Amino acid sequence: MLKKIILFVIFTVFFISTSVFSETQKSETKKNNVIVITVNGVINPSSAEYIGKSIKKANERKPEALIIELDTPGGLDTSMRIIVKDIIGSEVPVVVYVSPSGARAASAGVFIMLASHVAAMSPGTNIGAAHPVGVGEKMDKTMAEKATNDAAAYVRSLAERTGRNAKWAEDAVRKSISATETEALNQKVIDLVSKDLNTLLSDIDGRKVRTVMGEKTLKTANVNVIREEMSLRHKILNFITDPNVAYMLMLLGFYGLFFELTNPGAIFPGVMGGICLILAFYAFQTLPVNYAGLLLIILAIILFILEIKIISHGVLTIGGVISMLIGSLMLFESPGPFMKLSLFLILPAVILTALFFTIVLGLAYKAHKRKPVTGSEGLIGLKGIAGTDITNNGGMVLLRGEIWSAYSDETISKGEKIIVESVTGLKVKVKKDVSD
Repeated sequence: MLKKIILFVIFTVFFISTSVFSETQKSETKKNNVIVITVNGVINPSSAEYIGKSIKKANERKPEALIIELDTPGGLDTSMRIIVKDIIGSEVPVVVYVSPSGARAASAGVFIMLASHVAAMSPGTNIGAAHPVGVGEKMDKTMAEKATNDAAAYVRSLAERTGRNAKWAEDAVRKSISATETEALNQKVIDLVSKDLNTLLSDIDGRKVRTVMGEKTLKTANVNVIREEMSLRHKILNFITDPNVAYMLMLLGFYGLFFELTNPGAIFPGVMGGICLILAFYAFQTLPVNYAGLLLIILAIILFILEIKIISHGVLTIGGVISMLIGSLMLFESPGPFMKLSLFLILPAVILTALFFTIVLGLAYKAHKRKPVTGSEGLIGLKGIAGTDITNNGGMVLLRGEIWSAYSDETISKGEKIIVESVTGLKVKVKKDVSD
């Protein structure tokens, strides 16, 4: 009996110890998550869609926070406002972290930072210069003032909503001021400076933030970091909206379509040219396109084509080069350098386009106009000797060492020189050669 009691006690203690250990292990292995995304480049419809979908996904998964690693020179006002609305409406806290060292949150990036639940920067970064600029059209003094007042009121409301320095935010719009991470922290533009992501997670642990669902305390110590990479679709869309890429797509589109029109049946150049042009026009929707510049580029291509068919002694080519150079410089009109074409791209593109149309296609056009030298068509205009008397009823001629059946509307004696007028099947029509 005593042995049974002792065994029962040992078994009970072992069972309880195992259960406690198991629960402890579960509690240790069960960690909260944070989702991290990276936005590097111009704020455009592609990046706005990427951030919006990431926030929606975070609201479904309910992680502790969504962290946006941001590095942007600015971008489109419409895309920025979409992102701000998504951040404000998020149930999950959104942390915007300007990273890595050397990154910036300029122009549209300032609005995104101020809308976030937690704004952080890494050492060696900067924020500011949020003055609005005209995109796609020039603004007169009245319109510029209206745009500035609207942006100033908007950024001030965002700063006041999150308890940040509204005066500095307004000056960033009106005076285009900027600040380093230390200055931004001292002036209460951001919440903290963290050297890396792990430090950031440690720094914000226990911080209270207010979302649309109410106040929440962040628990980011020892969390699982889940990185959500930009999808291939978003990467492609983000890539083609670069002004330099859009410009090259447009030129390749023109090359492909022109090659298809001059060589019907090639198919591949026409298909690729059409795809490139459609992608270029998609990118133009998000870029500050000056349509006078676009028309100058089209005019340049027309002049290059005319140079092939019209003897202008180089005047049309020179006009085309000048037109394309000016048009390329005018194509994207924006004070921001990230919305302009690189001069190191424009010059080679203009030179290669001029060479493509004036030399390559010029040779192709001349080859097309050259008289055939093979087949039945190659016989037309060929000179020979009458092998027999030739009448309308028939005869024989000697052409290139070959004997051909022939006929003529006039009587030609044997041994006379002849020239071929036309070919019908295996019979040639000839006439006397009176060129001597």
